[in-house]
Amino acid sequence: MVAAVSRLRTMMRFGVHGLRTSWVRPMGTAARASMDVEGWREREQGPSVPVEVVHSQEVDRGVQWVFLGCPGVGKGTYASRLAKLLHVPHIAMGDLVRREILNLTPMAEQLKKIMGAGQLLPDEIIFRLLTKRLENGASEGETGFILDGFPRTVHQAEIMDEVASIDLVVNLKLREDVLISKCLGRRICSECGGNFNVASIDVDGYDSVPRILMPPLLPPPKCASKMTIRADDTEDVVRARLRIYYEESQPVEDYYRAKGLLLNFDVAGGIPETWPRLLSALNLEDKISGSHDSRKMMA
Repeated sequence: MVAAVSRLRTMMRFGVHGLRTSWVRPMGTAARASMDVEGWREREQGPSVPVEVVHSQEVDRGVQWVFLGCPGVGKGTYASRLAKLLHVPHIAMGDLVRREILNLTPMAEQLKKIMGAGQLLPDEIIFRLLTKRLENGASEGETGFILDGFPRTVHQAEIMDEVASIDLVVNLKLREDVLISKCLGRRICSECGGNFNVASIDVDGYDSVPRILMPPLLPPPKCASKMTIRADDTEDVVRARLRIYYEESQPVEDYYRAKGLLLNFDVAGGIPETWPRLLSALNLEDKISGSHDSRKMMA
């Protein structure tokens, strides 16, 4: 983590534009072999969830994972749960941006304008926020991470390869009509910062696409009167963000697929149905048995 922060500092000092990766730090042999097999399956047979994903981490750090997916797909929900389960920090770029805005930092007004238009943030801003977060984490002894909402472009992914050995990229997939409903139902508690969703989703299936049933994730009574709506959670902005994602961020999937690191995972229900399926896809079922925290996460 400390080495990664140092390299990010150097990039910020000399600028990130035009940087291209010429090497990738090696990951564990077992993990690389497993991901190469999955990469072959992706290329030859199309996207699929593997029966088993073998993880072999460096002994001095935790996992270094990335969560990809459209806005509203559930990256924050599942990345934060896995981070808690695996004892690594969950670093959500959206949260870092919103914290800057709430704290009225010098960048706040610029960030509000960009987010309000549903646009991607410039690389310089993204890496400045990420560097600050990693510096703070390194000073507190954090190792490993699960990144949520970054990288959003191939250029950012190439830069990230210079500072960390990404072990796995989890790509969450969900139907667009459900994504829009989920985004419009998102709520945040202005006091505790908790994330909730008031949307009750019951969408009929068609052809080979299954029905999707997602009950609302309602706030506790103490938060019910303090719910706020994100400024960028309007239908026009959500659709704009989805369009930008498909045009500019989806190539990141191809980038990680070519490296044999991509795991596609279809979200086809609420948390009680999806969480155990995700743990199974990640070969983490053993984390459920005997773990009080894991049982609480199923709710």
